[in-house]
Amino acid sequence: MSAPRSQQPAKSVPQLEAEIAAARDRLAGTVDELHQRTAPKEIARRQAESAKARFTEATRTPSGELRTERVAALAAAAVALIGIGAIRRRRG
Repeated sequence: MSAPRSQQPAKSVPQLEAEIAAARDRLAGTVDELHQRTAPKEIARRQAESAKARFTEATRTPSGELRTERVAALAAAAVALIGIGAIRRRRG
């Protein structure tokens, strides 16, 4: 035996067409949004924005003052990496 169907009034053809058109518009909007989110330029923009925010968070206090000890540590690390690269280049 099949389950009894609910007693909903039958929809007219124009109502069904309107529902289909609305569903198609929602789907098109979703596809467009997904396309925009996965575009390489958009991904690169979000990554750059995230990197800037992390850098600012690492080098600034919540009040906006420069964290000199962290900036000095980053500068020292950069100098060390450049020095190691120069030494390796001379030997190689």
